[in-house]
Amino acid sequence: MRLYYLIWVDCLLRLKSQPDNKSNWQVLGMIFMTITMAVDFLFIMMILQEVILDYYFYELDIPIIPREIGNPISFIILFAGPPLLINYFLIFRNRRYEKLIEKYKYYEGKLFVAFMAIGVML
Repeated sequence: MRLYYLIWVDCLLRLKSQPDNKSNWQVLGMIFMTITMAVDFLFIMMILQEVILDYYFYELDIPIIPREIGNPISFIILFAGPPLLINYFLIFRNRRYEKLIEKYKYYEGKLFVAFMAIGVML
């Protein structure tokens, strides 16, 4: 959990330090971290389902919606939803990020950028 909080603090303080992000740094942080975590989660589930188990169990098929619309909705529900909820409850609920910012060191965005780069490259 410590690494998770370090990355979040690094992300939020980096975004907050940019003049263009003064009004929306919290939203941008939530978007960047949720997308990166969703891609990581997708990678883990692909490895688990295709390589280890050879069985697809984590899928959502909505037959009444066309595939072009259903696939993005499924991705949002299955892969972006869990990180979004986790991030909200562990970081933003009751403004917990304020306590975390006081507690953890700022690495000038290096941890956040490394996390995003590794997550996207996978």
